[in-house]
Amino acid sequence: MTESKPPFPPFDEASAWAKVLGAEAAWNTRDPEKVSMAYTVDSVWRNRDTFIEGRAGIVDFLTEKWAKETEYALRKDLWTFAGNRIAVRFQYESLDADGQWWRSYGNENWEFADNGLMARREASINDVAIDERERRIFGARPDGNRDGIPLQ
Repeated sequence: MTESKPPFPPFDEASAWAKVLGAEAAWNTRDPEKVSMAYTVDSVWRNRDTFIEGRAGIVDFLTEKWAKETEYALRKDLWTFAGNRIAVRFQYESLDADGQWWRSYGNENWEFADNGLMARREASINDVAIDERERRIFGARPDGNRDGIPLQ
């Protein structure tokens, strides 16, 4: 059986949002195996200064990431889309081993194969230390909520 993950390109606004919200929900599980299944077996990534290839690499990367970034909670926002590509902006918050909270701001460019799996992901991310009282992302997004994320 051939793998696939609808919706399929070319994307319209509704299907692009479905990809964005699906990715957000999957990443918020912090389950590397589950997340990796949205990517082609030979998917290529650039995450900050790290280059990753294939699902096994994705699983290894995310396992290490979420061991360091506990209490991880993410929000993604659709930026634009065309054909088989989607651009998103995102923010996530996490807690490190020293008890410091972080808010990470970023942009991702996604490219999808015809079967709806992501073949390429490029992420640029910046981190800002925050106090716990500054947190604003708590767990999964409420159903039906598409509120944008503030710049700061």
